Amino acid sequence: MHANWAHVGRGAAALGAAMGIGRFAYTPILPLMTAQAAVTPQLAGNLATANYVGYLAGALAGTASHRLTRSAMALRASLVVLVATLAAMPFAPNAVGWLGLRAVAGFTSAVVFVIAVNSMLDHLGDHAPHLPGWGFGGVGVGIALSAVLVLAMPTAGWQSAWWLAAVSAAVLTACAWSVGGNESAAIDSTAATAPREQRGRFDRRFAVLFVSYTLEGFGYIVAGTFLVAAIKQTSSGWLGDGAWLLVGLAAAPSAALWAALGARCSHPKLLVVALTLQAIGIALPAVAGGATAALVGAVLFGGTFIGVSTMTLAAGRLLKFPGAVALLTAGYSAGQIIGPVAVGPLLHHGFGYALLAAALTVVAAAVAAALLRIPQPAR
Repeated sequence: MHANWAHVGRGAAALGAAMGIGRFAYTPILPLMTAQAAVTPQLAGNLATANYVGYLAGALAGTASHRLTRSAMALRASLVVLVATLAAMPFAPNAVGWLGLRAVAGFTSAVVFVIAVNSMLDHLGDHAPHLPGWGFGGVGVGIALSAVLVLAMPTAGWQSAWWLAAVSAAVLTACAWSVGGNESAAIDSTAATAPREQRGRFDRRFAVLFVSYTLEGFGYIVAGTFLVAAIKQTSSGWLGDGAWLLVGLAAAPSAALWAALGARCSHPKLLVVALTLQAIGIALPAVAGGATAALVGAVLFGGTFIGVSTMTLAAGRLLKFPGAVALLTAGYSAGQIIGPVAVGPLLHHGFGYALLAAALTVVAAAVAAALLRIPQPAR
């Protein structure tokens, strides 16, 4: 049992560095860059898109290379490069440099994510589902840590914030250094072992799931990028960073909790519930000012977005569609790339309109999820 929790801890550290900080430290730092570095709303969206383009490239590299998806050396190299991109943000001479660094950070985040998740599932796949769920919670821990860094140094400049993020990611990197999977393991055992007559049987249902997850990628990333800036636009003081801290704290246990619920309820029903709650959480700060709306919205958003991902990928495997996890991840990444670009025109009228567009997109994802009919796994 001790060894199992050791795998959980190392996986959580890797995901905390790569996702919680590598991808999402940008969210609480963005208001500082807007105020101190003359970052326009349009540039803010472009920086987010560069990171997501890099992430999609990293995810595709993971699907193309069997060895890469379980290589401890690739994980370590990616973590080191990721830390370097965070530390280099203040030294970039112009916006082009920022775009390049965020793209590289996205690529390395995806590589680390794929390797860390494979490692956890290789070691914990036959154990209780809440164990890898706690590993996924490392994303929430990293998000919370990025918020604490900004809250703890309210007078720090945007450059110091990036350096603190780099130091935090380096500490988590040291904790995750021994993560690595079995390079001889199968990439997608469900698809590889499915009988030939089962393959392609559930095309229509998989297409609906794919659409739902792509829409979720659009909605969640707009909220994940602009939530703090939207709250700070209508509130002063600590509220924006405090809300981001709550997002991380709510996200940390969410995957384990949704995994436990998934053992008792069907995935489509839980997806509809989670997506509906997420849409409410995204819309609240945009339609209602004040601390209550911001903090409740943060809890609803943080408590659902990781759970939606884990349940969707599990549903894809239950459908026995070949390459389900890779295809769903590609759709999710595409939604993340389109999201910041699509809401770009809305940013001229404030970040709140972008949140409303994201909430409506997540509602559409919930409607698609309501159409799913997926068999429950054997108990």
